[in-house]
Amino acid sequence: MPDPLFAELYGDTERLNWNPTDEVRERARRRTRRTRIAAGLASAVAVATVAIGAVAVAGGPDATPPLPPATNSPSAGPTTVPAPSTAPSTTAPTGEPSRTTPSHSASSTPSGQVAPTRTVPASAMLQPDDLPDGFAATESDLDGDWSLESVTIYCTNRSPSLLVGEVGRRGMEYNSPTEIILERVTRHSGDDAVTVMANVRQLVRGCDLLPPDSSISILAEGLGGADSLLVGAEIDGIPNRWLFVRQGDLVAQLDLEYQTTEADARPVARKVAARLCTGTDAC
Repeated sequence: MPDPLFAELYGDTERLNWNPTDEVRERARRRTRRTRIAAGLASAVAVATVAIGAVAVAGGPDATPPLPPATNSPSAGPTTVPAPSTAPSTTAPTGEPSRTTPSHSASSTPSGQVAPTRTVPASAMLQPDDLPDGFAATESDLDGDWSLESVTIYCTNRSPSLLVGEVGRRGMEYNSPTEIILERVTRHSGDDAVTVMANVRQLVRGCDLLPPDSSISILAEGLGGADSLLVGAEIDGIPNRWLFVRQGDLVAQLDLEYQTTEADARPVARKVAARLCTGTDAC
């Protein structure tokens, strides 16, 4: 007689529709590439946690003993401290403008991150109609190691920043049954968007790659917009393509399929440039 547990599992799975093998392999490849850095950071955190635990154990008897559980004794005093009566009022005096802290100030976000803003409108992003049939768009913070900046961990020399003067960003993920496209649009102050494009070229041409049999190069330029370029790389056996397009103070970076050629990227760059024009008055 079959085991009841296995019989139940068989009943739950016999009518499932499994994705095609090629799709599963492609998504696995994407997941591996996008989580490689995250895995490395997780390992570092684990090591740090073990080290902290070892220090705490080494403290032995000197460690502070745990506090006794709270009691509900009638004689116990109040557990909260009343606010002092001299606390400053949040209301500004008559005739003076009130001072409020912006809800999305840069200081309220962790170091290295940019607070979400509305400086990049949704209309400045690619729309599903700009892509082949079957794509759906989802707004995303695009965490992971998908961007060109992630390649810098493989460069033995220092690379320039691609986020100079960033004042806002928006990210979108476009999914089809067989493909994933990622897009991040950043807004930059002054002429920093021009500097960012120059830094992309400097990063690519100046990167001394550490892994053997790895390469990175600019495959094409002038694909659309005020400035654009297609970057191709194969890092540690993993190929990829990035498309950069600038219009005014906006810079779009897209992670495309690794088979993308100059001919494939040109119509995409033109559509990206047209969308960026809705978010800047430079067009």
